Amino acid sequence: MNRCFDAIVVGGGIIGLSSAYQLSQKGLKVGVIEKNFPGFGSTTRCIGGIRQQFSTEASIKLMKESVSQFQQMEEIFGFSVDFYQGGYLFLAYSQDNLDSFIKVSHLQKSLGLDIRLLSVAECLEIVPCLNQENLMGGVYSPDDGQAYPFKVVEGYIQEIKKNNSSILTFLEVSDIMIEKNKVMGVILGTGEKLYSDIVLNAAGPWAGEISKMAGLELPIFPEKHEAFITDRQEHLFNTMIVDYRSDGCYFQQLVNGQVIGCYTPVPNQPGTEVNASRKFLIEMSKRTVRLIPELKKANVLRHWGGSYSMTPDGSPFIDKTDINGFYIAAGMSGHGFMFSPAIGKFISDIIIDDQYPFHWDEFKIHRDCSRTELMK
Repeated sequence: MNRCFDAIVVGGGIIGLSSAYQLSQKGLKVGVIEKNFPGFGSTTRCIGGIRQQFSTEASIKLMKESVSQFQQMEEIFGFSVDFYQGGYLFLAYSQDNLDSFIKVSHLQKSLGLDIRLLSVAECLEIVPCLNQENLMGGVYSPDDGQAYPFKVVEGYIQEIKKNNSSILTFLEVSDIMIEKNKVMGVILGTGEKLYSDIVLNAAGPWAGEISKMAGLELPIFPEKHEAFITDRQEHLFNTMIVDYRSDGCYFQQLVNGQVIGCYTPVPNQPGTEVNASRKFLIEMSKRTVRLIPELKKANVLRHWGGSYSMTPDGSPFIDKTDINGFYIAAGMSGHGFMFSPAIGKFISDIIIDDQYPFHWDEFKIHRDCSRTELMK
């Protein structure tokens, strides 16, 4: 039996769920189509960091809205999502790195962020157990933090269902129905047709494939990343620690004492494979202990793979397309979890009211992608 919705969201990750939540809050009957379980592609594989420290005005404004929504989630959902503002500490090991932090801090402060440029001694006040070898300083914001992705997913699903909307799992979209340059709905792999004059592509690492079904070529590419988590440790630090060296990493200690983290592989590893490699386990362990020697006592409980959806400039596409009724919210480049509350709100405004919240060129699909995010 074919079904009708006011809006269809392709992809049941955090971007799709947040968008569906906001659309359903505005009275639309939404159908979320997920080919596996909610959060399968990226969300339930991420490490839960939330920061406002970006290098562009639009991303900073986006994240200020996200942080505001994360602060309200416990009240809205009726349970905690373990949102905790322990800050982000970016470490500088070169003068160029330190200079870029200083340059970006002027914009960040002008937009109301609490940004603190730190000496080595001040970095050690934030993380007393930090190895200071070759360290030149850092930049810190106490308002950044973390949340538990599984609980945020659970909350969005709960609220979507309350709003007369549906999460359709283990169903894959095989085609987008378009007539006279207007979207009509989607066709599932089962042959069933779901009708709607609004379709949002929030398919994460598979967003490029979904766009091609609509005849659009968007530069969104999947990239493999891995992460690990340790057993519970005594409390050592509150903040996310970020080392931008080519052999660096980033990690945080969760509220339960576990340490979770990852690094960006060089060279990058294209694809959607989610297998875990021995190389990552060895490298991540070395890089973590180099920064916090006391963590050599920690045991890694598990490690896993997941996918980022990358764009040429590191910023997402959040926009209407040239096909009437077909929208995109994808290409998060590793920031989907932290971006998601704001993106859900703003893409729903774009869909329903055709209103952009502020200067939006950074996120439009026809932009020049030559600029890159300095704090990726």
